[in-house]
Amino acid sequence: MDSQPSWREERREAAAIHAAALERRKAAETAQARALLTDFVRTMKERGIEPQPLRAQVTGSGASYRTGITGWYLRRNRSLGTDADGNFYILGTPASLSARLLGVRILPSDPPITVGLGARDGESMPLAQLLQLRLDESD
Repeated sequence: MDSQPSWREERREAAAIHAAALERRKAAETAQARALLTDFVRTMKERGIEPQPLRAQVTGSGASYRTGITGWYLRRNRSLGTDADGNFYILGTPASLSARLLGVRILPSDPPITVGLGARDGESMPLAQLLQLRLDESD
């Protein structure tokens, strides 16, 4: 029998190596984005800009629901936010009668190094640039 790996085994190994590299890159970008958010929160606190209750925007409507999260909005449309611990939130939710009455529970997400990647032209932006814009607006 031939001791050489088969083409299928080689492809499987190459795919596993590629997936591991992609995961390492994503983890590094997430760590970098978390550091940016931590710096943003520290700067907001140093400037005396108090966190406020964040609301989840109802997709396709002007309505919003309570979240129980206190922090700062990162975009003017209030679709993204961070809490006082630097956790990143996507503040969009579907319409719901119970959420209207009781609020909605939004879980933190891994922050992206580029916000809006894959969105329409002009809607994606490096997180560092978005945070700087937000800080400039707070001056």
